[in-house]
Parts: sequence; structure tokens; C-alpha cells
Amino acid sequence: MSGPVVSELLVHDDAVRANTAFFADRTGGHLMAVLKADAFGHGDVARSVVEAGARSIGVTSIAEALAVRADGIDVPVLSWLNPVDADFAAAVGADVDLAVGDPALLAAVARAARSIGRRARVHLHVDVGMARDGCPPDDWAALCALAREFEGVGDVRVVGVMGHLSSADRPGDPQNTRERLVFAAALRTARRRALTPAVAHLAATAGTLTGVGSGYGLHRIGAGLFGIDPSGTTTLRPALTLRTRVVAARRVRAGTGVGYGHAFRTTRTTNLALLPLGYGDGLPRAASGRAEVQLAGRRRPVVGRFSMDMLVVDTGDDAVADGSVATVFGPGQDGEPTVADWAGWASTIPHEIVTTIGSRVARVHRTAGPATDAGGTP
Repeated sequence: MSGPVVSELLVHDDAVRANTAFFADRTGGHLMAVLKADAFGHGDVARSVVEAGARSIGVTSIAEALAVRADGIDVPVLSWLNPVDADFAAAVGADVDLAVGDPALLAAVARAARSIGRRARVHLHVDVGMARDGCPPDDWAALCALAREFEGVGDVRVVGVMGHLSSADRPGDPQNTRERLVFAAALRTARRRALTPAVAHLAATAGTLTGVGSGYGLHRIGAGLFGIDPSGTTTLRPALTLRTRVVAARRVRAGTGVGYGHAFRTTRTTNLALLPLGYGDGLPRAASGRAEVQLAGRRRPVVGRFSMDMLVVDTGDDAVADGSVATVFGPGQDGEPTVADWAGWASTIPHEIVTTIGSRVARVHRTAGPATDAGGTP
């Protein structure tokens, strides 16, 4: 870390490629790389995942899908979370597949496709048990019938059926069996309505690693590409390092209060280092009093309450110089805290940590290497 940059988020593209190659092998090549939320905070990695074995890409919004197309990526792209007044014509015109779980949404997609003289590619989305997006099972037959009508007039083509498991990170949970049965029934119903979807997809990262989402061709992998295993069953390669610089250091007496409310007071003479990151940059304030960073060769406690722009680190007897580099989190191979550590300190999930690092932190992509060392060797 050099030059005027104060804080940077280093994106390890080689790790993203290695994880992608691992999942491509695990799924027999039937891998959809989910790059929603700016690729889980990792930025522009679409080309890396395609080169490493992803056959398609999944995102939430049409805007995200069009951005992938603008990058020149020509694999299938699926967008699955859009309001009824979204720009479906732009999506259809860019050969973006659209997930549909509601008759009104399906009608809007069909109208947009008709308006530009194209046929929309849709994935019918059934709610198997999340009570979130997707068509309720009681309404599924009607949605399939409507989809067949729109197929008949040339407005849409049903190319997929999808669902999402609620409890795939707990393979022994009987809810997985119930939801698989709902999905299987939905597929039968679609086929009885003369629909011929080429793909079905139920498993995300956890469902792929635990096996509870197996049996269907396509696997939607998001968190796993970036070294996060929600099931806790597999070692993957973390793909981010967050570093910053000490902007001020001081030696203080015992009894010195630190930060708002003096939630922490020093118990002896010690050295404090100020880092220019805080909850305004996405570091969770809930980690106050528990978090650590690596500074001057060791893990050091972050003391006092997090501020919007600042953290204070207790370096004990070690005085550190202004400009010293602190690693907030990284892959962990050198003893630094990991994203998983931060999630534990904040009582949240790693997904939240990686997706909330703010725009004030410069993104730096490490030059991507070949898709080797898959399967999680840090």
C-alpha cells in the first residue's frame, strides 16, 4: 500500500477465479455466477468468472444486467427482481432473461416484448417456502397457464423454472424436504401446461455445498464465489483485503476515556492509533468493543465506540508511526482478521460485511491469475 491512498479494498481476482473453478467442477459446469450487489461488493469480476467456468450470470435488477451486457459479456444473463413498470423492453432487447413470479409482471414482460417485436425469455419463479419473491404455490397453475398463452402468441418463451431454499445451510432441517417437494410439483405442473423449460434451478451456494439443492441442472452461486460458505462445510478462498493507514498516534495515561460516552477507558499507560474508517465506510458499529485489526505485526483491539469516520486502536507498549498500514480484514493467512471474524463480532453474516464497504474506500483489483488452486487453499 503506497502513495496518497488512505484506505483501499483489495479485490483478489485470483481467489474469485479459483472459487469459480471449484464450483464449476462441483456442478459439472452448470454454474450461474450471481453478481448482484456489485458482485457482493467485489466490483467488476464478470469477465473473470466467465473465464473461470461460469456459463451464465445472475443479477437482481435490469440495470445490473444491462451493465454486464455493456461490459461485452455474451453469456446468458438472468435478472430476477424487478417492479412491474421496469424497462423490460430494454432487457428483452439486450437478450436478458427475466424471472417472473406474478401474472401482472408476466403480462408486462409480454407487452414489452411485443412492442419491440421480440420474444422474451422468462424463468417462472415459484415460492417454495420463503414467503418472499416468487409465485405462491396456490397460484402457480394459473401462472403457468398464462405463460403458455403468451408462448402461443409468440411474446415469451419459458426457458426456466426457479425456486430458492430457505434452510439449505441446515441440511437436516425437514423444511428442505418440504420445499423440494413443492419445487418438484411446480415442475410437473409447468410441464402439464405444455411448458418445456430447458433449465430448473433451486440450489444457491449453501444448497450446492450441502447437496440439498441437487438434482437440477443449474446452480446459482453467489457468496461462494467470494469465499463465503453459508453452510460452514467447505474451505473457500476469501477474496477481499481491507487496508488503511494510521493518521495519528498518541501515548495516553491510565484512565483515559476513548470515543463517545467513554465506553472504554485505558487501564494503564498505552499507545493509541487512529484509523480513518468507521461505520460511514460500512464497518459495523455493533462490533464496537470486540473488533480487532492487524497493525505492526499483531492483532490489536479496536477500543471505544466506532465513529462514522474513525476507529481507535490500542497498540499497548508499541508506538506506531503515522502512515503505518493496518489490515482491517483479509484472507487470514498472515494472522489478520477475516470477514468471518468481523461478522462474528457484529453478530451478522459475512455477506453483510463485504457488501457494505462504502465508496470512500478505493477499490484495487489484483491482477487475476489462471483458474487454478480451486477448492479453497488460502
